[in-house]
Amino acid sequence: MTSTTLTRMDLSEAVFREIGLSRNESADLVESVLTHMSDALVSGETVKISSFGTFGLRDKTARVGRNPKTGKEADISPRRVLTFRPSHLMKDRIAKGNKS
Repeated sequence: MTSTTLTRMDLSEAVFREIGLSRNESADLVESVLTHMSDALVSGETVKISSFGTFGLRDKTARVGRNPKTGKEADISPRRVLTFRPSHLMKDRIAKGNKS
């Protein structure tokens, strides 16, 4: 398995090639979409992208954890975590890619 990463620049380059906007406009569009998604998540909204998946937040309660090396207990503070649930179409697409 290769360890490549899809970056903002890659996304804006794809918009540039497929849509035909200028490179600057493409970069601005990608940045705007990501900003809208981030702002919605920060305000507690769920972000659902059809045929892709759903981004949401989950509140985790405070708990006691343990350092696996030392065995020493430590308090873990409550926090919000970002979750992603892929759509069934995305799951199927990924599964088909693994069978090739």
